[in-house]
Amino acid sequence: MNATAELVVRARAGRAVRRRTVLTVLAVLVLAAMAVSLMAGQRFYPPGEVLRVILGEQVPGASFTVGRLRLPRTVLAALVGIGFGLGGVTFQTLLRNPLASPDVIGISAGASTAAGFAIVSLSLSGAAVEVSAIVAGLGVALLIYSLSHRGGVAGTRLILIGIGISAMLDSALDWVLSGAGEWDLQQALRWLTGSLNGVDWPDVLPVLAAVLGFGPLLLARSRALATLRLGDDAASALGVRIGPTRLIVIVCAVGLISFATAATGPIAFVAFLSGPIATRLAGPGGSPMLPAALVGALLVLVADFSGQYLLGARYPVGVVTGVLGAPYLIYLIIRTNRAGGSP
Repeated sequence: MNATAELVVRARAGRAVRRRTVLTVLAVLVLAAMAVSLMAGQRFYPPGEVLRVILGEQVPGASFTVGRLRLPRTVLAALVGIGFGLGGVTFQTLLRNPLASPDVIGISAGASTAAGFAIVSLSLSGAAVEVSAIVAGLGVALLIYSLSHRGGVAGTRLILIGIGISAMLDSALDWVLSGAGEWDLQQALRWLTGSLNGVDWPDVLPVLAAVLGFGPLLLARSRALATLRLGDDAASALGVRIGPTRLIVIVCAVGLISFATAATGPIAFVAFLSGPIATRLAGPGGSPMLPAALVGALLVLVADFSGQYLLGARYPVGVVTGVLGAPYLIYLIIRTNRAGGSP
């Protein structure tokens, strides 16, 4: 083996070790964040009592606080983080642009507008609002894709169309909220902020089904998705079926985003931040999808716990992630303008 080939082999081995290390550390941090969310709060429960509750035993005090209040909230926080992280990095990878996040291109806005209309104008609640958000998210994604498809989907064109549709939907939502009664307005704003308050197991199950259904399909196509970053011609030459692959990953990503948004509202910037953070941690080479899913889960868990107990007052999780994500969005736009091109 010549020197160049040996260097290549060593570099690949180093990247593989780094990736495994990052995945292991992220998985441990997610589990640790879930454990802290279950144990700590206004009252601390030791690990033994928490474990007994999880195993189904009746523990005075802990069975209600941990089993009924904290456990479904913690599980849903991890699941929606996985959904937002996977969905966001899929769009960013597919369109080769870190701005191509569901927060930016209008998919979250579609779900939010439909939910606000369902709450305020139709006086719906619960599952009906969630179904409205899911259907609207899928419909807006289809509309954006159709409008941007002209001899192929160009990332910049899709982003610009998505931003325009998002602005229209935000205006429609403002108009709907302007005529809302006091109670309906409170309900709508709680949902639109992105909140895990009042979560119960029926809220968890649809998101769990979406993650178990769409997640493996996306991960199975992570290599083909990475190949699409080279361009349609190169991907086709390497054996990727461009049309079916793009359709499957878009449907799966939109499904994850829509179900997650339907359960908790649009938790700001989790889909936007997870992919870039995961890429920086894991380094070049390999798919960023699994690291992004873990980063998304960690972001939501930490932001929700911080919003409840660490900031001096109680804030919805979407407020905390919004504070984290807005500066990064501004930085990315400034960097793009200075570079004179795509980020």
